[in-house]
Amino acid sequence: MGSLHRASKTLKSLRHQLLLQATQQFDSSSRLSGSSDYRLLLARALCSHPRQNAKEAVDLTQYPPERIRNFSIIAHVDHGKSTLADRLLELTGTIKRGHGQPQYLDKLQVERERGITNLQGSSLDGSNEPQPFLLNLIDTPGHVDFSYEVSRSLAACQGALLVVDAAQGVQAQTVANFYLAFESNLTIIPVINKIDQPTADPDRIKDQLKSMFDLEPSDCLLTSAKTGQGLEHVLPAVIERIPPPPGEGSGLLRMLLLDSYYDEYKGVICHVAVVDGMLRKGDKISAAATGQTYDVLDVGFMHPELTQTGVLLTGQVGYVVTGMRSTKEARIGDTLFHAKTIVKPLPGFKAARHMVFSGLFPADGSDFEALNHAIERLTCNDASVSVTKESSTALGLGFRCGFLGLLHMDVFHQRLEQEYGTHIISTVPTVPYIFEYSDGRVEVQNPAALPSNSKQRVTASWEPTVLATIIIPSEV
Repeated sequence: MGSLHRASKTLKSLRHQLLLQATQQFDSSSRLSGSSDYRLLLARALCSHPRQNAKEAVDLTQYPPERIRNFSIIAHVDHGKSTLADRLLELTGTIKRGHGQPQYLDKLQVERERGITNLQGSSLDGSNEPQPFLLNLIDTPGHVDFSYEVSRSLAACQGALLVVDAAQGVQAQTVANFYLAFESNLTIIPVINKIDQPTADPDRIKDQLKSMFDLEPSDCLLTSAKTGQGLEHVLPAVIERIPPPPGEGSGLLRMLLLDSYYDEYKGVICHVAVVDGMLRKGDKISAAATGQTYDVLDVGFMHPELTQTGVLLTGQVGYVVTGMRSTKEARIGDTLFHAKTIVKPLPGFKAARHMVFSGLFPADGSDFEALNHAIERLTCNDASVSVTKESSTALGLGFRCGFLGLLHMDVFHQRLEQEYGTHIISTVPTVPYIFEYSDGRVEVQNPAALPSNSKQRVTASWEPTVLATIIIPSEV
């Protein structure tokens, strides 16, 4: 009896500590948001069911499609989208305020250094009295090299926050990302950020957004993600303006594969959006593109780390572990569905197009196997890099790699050095050329591969071009 009494007392003490912590988080969030309409769902759950480290499965059945909002943040680089994502995560209690790592969704050192955010997602618990909402936030990169990742994010969303710097105004990727979202028929919420800057001119930015994108000035939200000013209006706008995800909950399962990465312990982890039907742990699913069948070993959502739920319902965005051994099996834009069912595949994405090619060689020829291992490991999490082995008379054995752009190439090089300690020599980047002979065409990615003693005469040569729109200020 004494042991039971002590155990009961310990549980009561733990419950009290959890409630106190949740209350403190709620008070902090309320002060930041300036509104009591947004309560921490986690705090409410702790009040009735105290749990340690949130290991208990989250019940997603309380979120029907009409109470789900899938949205993205799009912006030009350094306009504050990662900081805004941090504040939204804090507002909903997904992470603690002052968590110690700015740009929480930027996992890699090189991403934080260069302002790059690869496809990252998180599910937020937002409560709009009297019922809670599930808000799925997918952050996006701002650099032009990663525009295809923006399209992956937008495919899972019904709306987007278009973040514009209150001083810099509309810039190149603002235009590009707006039209990506516009072509996807997303609801666009303009957010003028960094209004705390001395050079901020929100009225001028409103006029820009009206003249270029026909976005009404009254629809613009004025915020400062740094100070928290105006953030209390962002989540209500997401819930009120962005429509819920479409889909048939009682229909056959169809999931859109958004992204994948390799984990040493779990294997390939796929990020998916459930368009129709329901997925449960233990189901058998097939991939439309490859025809392969897999067992669902784990399923859940990002909150912001992987959180097991055992189920994903229509309209929800989460992760699936299936035992895939390589990300090459997880083709971005593929449709996943229950095995032995017949469904119409979802429209996929455009394949990543390599724009720049460069040779990578070990600084020391004896380090070839180490470089080979490092590239294999790194490409597990970056399927947008093409790799083929090549040999150079001057540099020896190496690799010919295709990248999305110069920045993508620099980031890949930097990750090889930072994460694997490799020392590399890279050749001058080139673009692919097409040479036309009398009997056909040959694509050349490496100038050394161009036949020098060919008896056939080159009748034409082709190089990549781009149709560009250049926007300049009316006054300089």
